[in-house]
Amino acid sequence: MKTSKYFFIGFILFVLVWVLYLFKPFLLTIAIGILMAVSTASLERRILALTNAKRVLSASLITLFICIFFLAPFLYAIISLAKYASGFDMTNVTNTLNYIKNYDFSLPESFSFLEPKIKEFIATLDIGTLISKALGYLSTIGKSSAGFIVDMGFIIVFYFFANLYGTELTTYLKKVVPMNSDELDFILTEVANTMSVVVYSTLANAVLQGMLFAILVSFFGYDMLLMGILFAIGSLIPLVGGALVYVPIALFELAHGNTQGSIIILSYSIIVISVVADTFVKPLIIKFINEKMVKTPTKINEMLIFFSMLAGISTFGFWGVILGPAIVTFFISTIKLYVLLKERAIV
Repeated sequence: MKTSKYFFIGFILFVLVWVLYLFKPFLLTIAIGILMAVSTASLERRILALTNAKRVLSASLITLFICIFFLAPFLYAIISLAKYASGFDMTNVTNTLNYIKNYDFSLPESFSFLEPKIKEFIATLDIGTLISKALGYLSTIGKSSAGFIVDMGFIIVFYFFANLYGTELTTYLKKVVPMNSDELDFILTEVANTMSVVVYSTLANAVLQGMLFAILVSFFGYDMLLMGILFAIGSLIPLVGGALVYVPIALFELAHGNTQGSIIILSYSIIVISVVADTFVKPLIIKFINEKMVKTPTKINEMLIFFSMLAGISTFGFWGVILGPAIVTFFISTIKLYVLLKERAIV
């Protein structure tokens, strides 16, 4: 007896639900691993050519590169922060906050109307509450860091297999998805190109900003490598960015009487890093990546990517930096395909 088509579809969906439920704890890490492999596909192809099409060697090399680039700096930052935390003197924080609270300042005449409100706000700050909240955040970060490292380990494993079996997975996807092969290729190419430009440009910009900040703080006696890594990580977060790092350091210098140093750190971070590097250098990085790193040049809408990252972080946490743009890109690519097919009177 011929199997009913609807029964078979229902049975497939039933099994799929159970498979998704089974792998539920790993769905996020699997998705990130695959998206990272898609983003670095152009680099993987070059390594594959250099290794004479040795798939295992190529996948191993690019995975090793990702480990060195991502995992090593993060582990260094965690270990260094743990060392500093073991000998951390809380009185430094208390003294800094008290200094800021009692600091006498005068705004320019055009902004003088804001001065009473700012001073009133500072006067109402509760040092004890701020410290307890800060300690709570640090505790949360410490717990999250352990989970982040575990997730990173799984992501690297899935990233390796996505690179190793990427061609087979794509071929199988074309067979099972009820779409024309060219249509599916269009979506996959759009997503791959856009994700490559977003990931490469974001990471290159983060490294550049981290290096610029590391050079600056080295003159003030801070750990150059640690500060550079922290600033690079902070720069990935929309809205606040590197301010998470340079504002506390500037306030710390101010509280210790180094007013000139505080002004230099703030001015350099805002003008050189936030304005010059992020506004003027980043478009040049995107242009270079479009010309040299991807098959088809892609136009990037900076505002759309910005809000997709912001929404991604709000929904998925840190990994939303990758997932947010990927979901939006997939949606836009599907809409573009629909418009093209409609123009050809296919749909």
